[in-house]
Amino acid sequence: MANINTAGVDPTKMGVGRAIAVLTSGGDAQGMNAAVRATVRVGLYTGAKVFFVHEGYQGLVDGGDHIHSATWESVSMMLQLGGTVIGSARCKDFQTREGRLKAASNLVKLGITNLCVIGGDGSLTGANIFRTEWSDLLKDLISKGKITKEEAKASSHLNIVGMVGSIDNDFCGTDMTIGTDSALHRIIEVVDSITTTAQSHQRAFILEVMGRHCGYLALVTALACGADWVFIPEMPPDDGWEDHLCRRLTDTRKTGSRVNVIIVAEGAINKEGKLITCDQLKDLVTKRLGYDTRATILGHVQRGGTPSAFDRVLGSRMGVEAVMALLEATPETPACVVSLSGNQAVRLPLMECVQLTKDVTVAMSEGRYDDAVKLRGRSFENNWNTYKLLAHVRPPETKSNINVAIMNVGAPCAGMNAAVRSAVRLGIIQGHNMLAVHDGFEGLAEEKIEPITWNTVGDWTGKGGSDLGTKRVLPGKYMEEISLNIAKYNIHALVIIGGFEAFSGALEMVQGREKYEELCIPMVIIPATVSNNVPGSDFSIGADTALNTITSTCDRIKQSAAGTKRRVFIIETMGGYCGYLATMAGLSAGADAAYIYEEKFGIRDLERNVEHLTEKMKTTVKRGLILRNENCNSNYTTDFIFNLYSEEGKGVFDCRKNVLGHMQQGGTPTPFDRNFATKMGAKAVLWLTEKLKECYRHGRIFANTPESACVLGMRKRGLVLQPLAELKEETDFEHRIPKNQWWLKLRPIMKILAKYQISLDTSEHALMEHVISKKPPVHMTLKK
Repeated sequence: MANINTAGVDPTKMGVGRAIAVLTSGGDAQGMNAAVRATVRVGLYTGAKVFFVHEGYQGLVDGGDHIHSATWESVSMMLQLGGTVIGSARCKDFQTREGRLKAASNLVKLGITNLCVIGGDGSLTGANIFRTEWSDLLKDLISKGKITKEEAKASSHLNIVGMVGSIDNDFCGTDMTIGTDSALHRIIEVVDSITTTAQSHQRAFILEVMGRHCGYLALVTALACGADWVFIPEMPPDDGWEDHLCRRLTDTRKTGSRVNVIIVAEGAINKEGKLITCDQLKDLVTKRLGYDTRATILGHVQRGGTPSAFDRVLGSRMGVEAVMALLEATPETPACVVSLSGNQAVRLPLMECVQLTKDVTVAMSEGRYDDAVKLRGRSFENNWNTYKLLAHVRPPETKSNINVAIMNVGAPCAGMNAAVRSAVRLGIIQGHNMLAVHDGFEGLAEEKIEPITWNTVGDWTGKGGSDLGTKRVLPGKYMEEISLNIAKYNIHALVIIGGFEAFSGALEMVQGREKYEELCIPMVIIPATVSNNVPGSDFSIGADTALNTITSTCDRIKQSAAGTKRRVFIIETMGGYCGYLATMAGLSAGADAAYIYEEKFGIRDLERNVEHLTEKMKTTVKRGLILRNENCNSNYTTDFIFNLYSEEGKGVFDCRKNVLGHMQQGGTPTPFDRNFATKMGAKAVLWLTEKLKECYRHGRIFANTPESACVLGMRKRGLVLQPLAELKEETDFEHRIPKNQWWLKLRPIMKILAKYQISLDTSEHALMEHVISKKPPVHMTLKK
């Protein structure tokens, strides 16, 4: 979370007397508008003047009408638009010193000394050159009589902050660049559509996705759709790959699959550095195997369309952080780029990131492909390792004689099937026998247990809901039957995929170990619920899909008011007592308020919100959006809030209400949920395999330590396993939520973006982190 230095500075006065300009440069990316909107609104909140620069660096050079002041209303209704509203252009002029002189003169004349650049590594490098030359450019301008000494003195130093907008996710140092998630949404929509037609005709499909120098989109697509093969520039296939590929495709067909999918990044190469193209692959598959093969090049579809919820929240968070970084910068601080590591906002030295990004290209050109994958960062490396694990089609000859059971517990959500699929397949690769338990703990008690095979789960990645069947029933009353069936089916380990019931049910199982020895087996819980309320994880599988459903519905609802004047919508979201969905949807849909259980509110707050909306209606923005979590307050119901707003807003605005209901649990999983579930399923089984080795004594499995029953979760910057016993202390069981929730720190951002004059939290400061010192120089690692 963006923060302010704690020296008692009033955040609403930080920017007084300062001017910030924001521009988008290079290739456009969905979510850039969210970043522009946040930069403008937070800049204005701090008291700074904010300027738009239209058409990227070209606008900076041309000046005039290209640079003009931004207002609060001028960024309204921008969130849901793809591309960049302020325009972007490739600019030759700015690459010359003459062009940069003009740009400097234009900025000095307007008193702008803070520049926020949203673009790729080329755009950000250009910004840094501009900054290093700044004092020399001012001297030249004075000597040419273009500016006065006084003007130069007032603008003696230029601060620069970058945000990376690039659908390729090719910038080192950041886990996700703005636009990547939305591009994946476009790709997966196409893959899903193609798969259905391919199955009808038993076809092989080859899809080319963007990524000239970076295989991120191709790699995540391959994971998210369970592709047979992926070609990426960072890791060319071994010699003889043609035979291997054909063998893989025929093996897939032998297992009963009617479709083959091959994903190719546009920059994919072989070991000689020659391009591997769609046509080449199509010829190969058609000639060697005689399959009916089609090739599709996605092209600019990937850049288009509305930004995903993730990109809107990312753009908004980065925009806030960028303004704070600019206003806190001194002449000594290096130009920085604001970025995301796990779910934390971080600031990184711009040129270190650019250097790392260049190092990848060098490593690839020198054939050091393992180094290239490492330099891409932890997230890329994890994706690559998971892909390699799941790419096998041939299970090992030797069996482990271990039986691992998998079950879904709680309400269904998108992504559960993807987690089951990767857990089943990885278990089979490890030599285990995999068992499916239908209908949760009740099914475990009622013997709804059967073997589950490699082929059964073949096409499960993109399926919504739960194919195993899921129930909310807890195991407490069935302990006797459950322990008998664990013994009867000789179950050695348990994977429980689900929401809060999975967590509390597993706790009951652990307590039952005292009485029933059969329950002394390793267990792992994979959080999967739209509510995102499982202790031990910042994210749950299914929450991203639900969030996108809510966001797109809010977009439509807001749009329905475009023709009418002054309308406020009150929308109820799911989540139990957890306000995650309401808060994040508030950020991604641009809500005026989001009522949640975790942040207590009373009649005064409701009154203030109504007054706020009444004021808003006097401007050019004639729409309001209020979100309410279903259990935020038992007395202030959705109907109550609707009636209150309707009465108080009489003559100013009218109200409509929507309860979104179960549509939030349905739909096909988003790319994030597919990828997250795939990695979680694989990691869970790898952990169980290790635990089983530890717990094997005297010819049997016996696990009764707290460490043998864990929640696998995403915490800050990576996947971690935490014992249920530890997490018990961190849980509010009455309201089924963790006692501490990271996303509450994002709520002030939502309020500031809705024009509330509140104070920002100053406890967590995003300090500058170094990216290069973390890794030994590449040439050193080679010599060792």
